[in-house]
Amino acid sequence: MGDDEIKAELERLRAENAALKARSTRATSIRVSEKGGVSVYGLGRFPVTLYKEQWQKLLDMADEIRGFIKEHDGELKTKPARE
Repeated sequence: MGDDEIKAELERLRAENAALKARSTRATSIRVSEKGGVSVYGLGRFPVTLYKEQWQKLLDMADEIRGFIKEHDGELKTKPARE
């Protein structure tokens, strides 16, 4: 490979890397899992998947969870932003 080809390949790889990084900061999404559960993507490395009844139970506890987070704010950590 000549210098021009190497530079062109390097630029292509840099552009591809930038595109992959941009895509990793996408918003959350919701899908039906293979087993019929509700999967939420985009919160972490893996999706959070629960069955319908589990989501309903968790959503019914939303005010309690918010109160718990507020009450224990000093003890809880915040996930650092990705670069």
